Amino acid sequence: MTVDYSALPHHKILCVDMKSFYASCSAVMLGLDPLECYIAIVGDIERKGSVVLAASPKLKKEFGIKTGSRLFEIPNDPRIRLVEPKMATYLRISTEITRLFHRYVPKEAIHTYSVDESFIKVDGASRIWGDAHIIAKKIKDEIEREFQLPCAIGIGPNMLLSKLCLDLEAKKHGIAEWTYEDVQEKLWEISPLSEMWGIGKRLERTLNRMGIFSVGQLARYDLEKLERKFGVMGNQLYHHAWGVDLSDIGAPIMEGQVSFGKSQILLRDYKEEEEVKHVILEMCEEVARRSRIHGKAGRTISLGIGYSQEEFGGGFHRSRTIDEPTNITMDLYKTCLELFKENYVQKTVRKISITLSNIVEDHELQLSLFEMNRMRKRELGFTMDAIRRRYGSGALLRAVSYTDAGTARHRARLVGGHKS
Repeated sequence: MTVDYSALPHHKILCVDMKSFYASCSAVMLGLDPLECYIAIVGDIERKGSVVLAASPKLKKEFGIKTGSRLFEIPNDPRIRLVEPKMATYLRISTEITRLFHRYVPKEAIHTYSVDESFIKVDGASRIWGDAHIIAKKIKDEIEREFQLPCAIGIGPNMLLSKLCLDLEAKKHGIAEWTYEDVQEKLWEISPLSEMWGIGKRLERTLNRMGIFSVGQLARYDLEKLERKFGVMGNQLYHHAWGVDLSDIGAPIMEGQVSFGKSQILLRDYKEEEEVKHVILEMCEEVARRSRIHGKAGRTISLGIGYSQEEFGGGFHRSRTIDEPTNITMDLYKTCLELFKENYVQKTVRKISITLSNIVEDHELQLSLFEMNRMRKRELGFTMDAIRRRYGSGALLRAVSYTDAGTARHRARLVGGHKS
């Protein structure tokens, strides 16, 4: 099969990424050059096991420290500065950068993908500002002049190719552009598959077992077999391998990967089963709340448990698909408890993750003839959400959050999960 690219959208979309955003912001606040200093943003500098949230480019390159590293992995070098996060400040700077984009395009042409990454459709702005390269350079120069922050910008005919261009070329050169003509030469050569945006390690292993090791092999694989294996996502994987993406600005690029999840590295080792269950309940509450906010429900519930490094790490990640979609906290909790009971091996727990996937619209949630108060439970969830929206996430908590094991009270005081 070959794709008729002439029939596809030929937009000019910029994908703007702020380099090591948290670290760069803190560097500027300290009067340092973000590209020349050695800074690590650490969740809590008092805890040796605390996670590195961001590292400056030089710290990544010369010391191998990156997001997800631990504090104890950072060498004792006088050039390295450890800084706790200032999340409220980072968010304010991110908002100001978005306002800078408004100088070039209307707000409906901007999609803030994350605190440090945005998509901008500049199709209609070329007659005012020049072509996409000129606009990208103007934006890059203004961000550096006004905020002293470095960025990289990928340009593509759709959101997918602009993102891939950013990750695979623009981050090395500052600004780069991919067109449909670049797909076979630049996209198909990507291997391992996890370097392709949207393909994680678990999906990569599955594709490898099917004999697919590069994006080019994925593009030439039988489409019907991919759809039988992965459903809608199989169709998307195939077309993304050809550089095809029909989503509008603001829409998720991988519709088939929509899920709601929460992952938490615990502040201490949890040795008692009951303590772990308390945190699981708090996290089920948060995952269910997020799905309700988006008007969604899900059928597949996943629980991940990571054991302490002091007990040589390890853990498990298991999923279970239930008969009816749900966004009710106690439905998630019941399934998570089943998975926990079946797989837990009495080791010290340091990390927990919970995900709700296999997503459908909330109105597809069915009433059970055998559980007459199911609708009442659903409505109770929405009522609790409304109270928290109005009075704050800590305004209404379950009793387990007031035990020594609970983490929700502490996290309610944070911004973006970290100190403000």
